[in-house]
Amino acid sequence: MTPSPMSPARAKTLEAIRRRLRDASSVVLTTHVNPDGDGIGSMVALASRLLRHGAEATIVTPSRPPASLRFLLRDLPALVEEDPAAADPLNGADTIAILDTAEPKRLGSLPEHAERTGGVLIDHHPPVGSPLVTPAIRDPSACATGELVYDLLSLDDERLTRAEAEALYTAISTDTGSFRFSNTSPRAHAIASELLETGVDTGALFRELYGVYSRGRLALMRLALEGLEVDPRAPIAWIALDRRALSRAGARSEDMEGLVEFPRRLAGMEVGLLFRGLARNRTKVSLRSNGEVDVSGVAQLLGGGGHAKASGVLIELDLDEAVRVVLDALRPLVEAAVASKRDR
Repeated sequence: MTPSPMSPARAKTLEAIRRRLRDASSVVLTTHVNPDGDGIGSMVALASRLLRHGAEATIVTPSRPPASLRFLLRDLPALVEEDPAAADPLNGADTIAILDTAEPKRLGSLPEHAERTGGVLIDHHPPVGSPLVTPAIRDPSACATGELVYDLLSLDDERLTRAEAEALYTAISTDTGSFRFSNTSPRAHAIASELLETGVDTGALFRELYGVYSRGRLALMRLALEGLEVDPRAPIAWIALDRRALSRAGARSEDMEGLVEFPRRLAGMEVGLLFRGLARNRTKVSLRSNGEVDVSGVAQLLGGGGHAKASGVLIELDLDEAVRVVLDALRPLVEAAVASKRDR
């Protein structure tokens, strides 16, 4: 199955990005804090291609990648921003490649380097404001940033290596919820099919990504389910975990990944939420919609962003107050969605 051609506008922008990267001699690739499969997979595929073309390419992330994704980084120079060794590639880079986010506040200190050196930006989230660097593509019609990187690499008219295909398959499959979410397009399946032709072992990938839970993660899941709540006024469910939850469970920050799916999947719910107390007057909120409610508007209103069905925000409030503020903002939207369903 051959993927449908990319749009002329996408092709034009990606060609400008390709030319910029082709002329670079030393590239630092980065993504958002708490990197996910799309960010890591997209960086790995692009870094691999740059290295094969003779450029220096180093991955530097604002925070440590989760254990379930580190297998993708095994053969590449990859550092965390706080590592002293990261200073050399950052100071020596002539190009910064930013993938899977366009929000400077989610990039640690990397925006300072990007403003100094210039670079490229590849993202599939809805654009907000001016891009940090240009050339930039911010295309929410793509199912994942991995789709855009696939299109970028296809401009070289070179066969993908198995490692590059594995990274892109991880990017696309994780951001589409293993091809379950509504952003899964016919083109996503066609690209995945082509990636599989390189010999990607989906069974091995699944085991790396999802196959093993630590005891700490299971203990955290128990705490989360014990604290599951449902709003009495609207079909909204949520989990609120205070800043001591991780230590009580013996879990790591990355073990929070996916917990928001529990309230979202509760029968009859329109929206599922996960509140995580990070510190006094600091709460991280993940918002997930089952389709009728655009949660990105609420996230943007509170200083965050994301997609219509999956967004996030960091609120400068304590846990209980953050729950109240988010619920107050969401209820009118959810109630309107319920009323609209009744009227159909």
